[in-house]
Amino acid sequence: MSEAQMASVPEAASVPELASVSEAASVLELASVSEAASVSELAVPSRVGVVGGGRMGVGIAHAFLLAGSQVLILERDAEAAERAQAGLATAARRSVERSTTQEDESALLARIDVTTDLSALGASGLVIEAVPEDLDLKVSMLTKIEAVLADDAWLASNTSSLSIDLLTATLTRPERFCGLHFFNPVPSSTLVEIVNGSQTSVALTDAARGWVRMIGKTPIVVKDSPGFASSRLGVVIALEAIRMLEDGVASAEDIDTAMVLGYKFPVGPLHLTDLVGLDVRLGIAEYLHSTLGERFAPPALLREKVAAGQLGRKTGEGFFTWSE
Repeated sequence: MSEAQMASVPEAASVPELASVSEAASVLELASVSEAASVSELAVPSRVGVVGGGRMGVGIAHAFLLAGSQVLILERDAEAAERAQAGLATAARRSVERSTTQEDESALLARIDVTTDLSALGASGLVIEAVPEDLDLKVSMLTKIEAVLADDAWLASNTSSLSIDLLTATLTRPERFCGLHFFNPVPSSTLVEIVNGSQTSVALTDAARGWVRMIGKTPIVVKDSPGFASSRLGVVIALEAIRMLEDGVASAEDIDTAMVLGYKFPVGPLHLTDLVGLDVRLGIAEYLHSTLGERFAPPALLREKVAAGQLGRKTGEGFFTWSE
């Protein structure tokens, strides 16, 4: 009997319904089984696939890698696969250097695979799609992924705004599909939005909560609705900040400082738009504009910057200038 069990014996034995120490021991055994079951439910899948090896996809794979999963990233070609491999290996090495994992680098690297072969995802217990925010692209990719998965595998999309029900249009097992919306950058963000479609099973929602906690983040559960909770609020603030800049109300620096110091935002809305990508922000705004109305109409300044290739940190120029 463990110390924890021994400590709880007096409490269990004092319960009036327990007529003997033997009964108390039985209760303790049942409690132990229940605790073990809870731990099992929280375990991450042993094999996790991520489709799309960009910054977000690598971040998601890295989170599950540190939690103990064997991870596989699917990319479109050999060059992209090589970049994803290098990015994930670098993230793993930094985790060892910063002591955010107790494993050594070789152990982590041994659980990393990158491929261009879709069928390689077939052994995954969970696959998370993280391709660009385009409805047709995502529907097509999700359909192809589901076709190679086992019937008991789980499937999720990292979409930040697209309808989960629309994404299930051609899926044969929609009850095994949900949204898992991670935030950028994944390593430092602490939130994951679990988005339930109309057919998402309770079992998947419960499992997803456990996975999110096991990778060290906090889950929130929202129903399928345009923009969900986070993007809907975040985008409307960002769009108003862009309009203020467009109208000459204040500089980008001062608009952001107002939100950081006045409202305790960790970063300002314009800085965050640069991190997310102005093209991504525009795409989400256009979708929300079409579904929720004029308050999400993209400002002209946003369209102009995207047309000029000023997409934020990834191009070196957005609302701010980036040196990396």
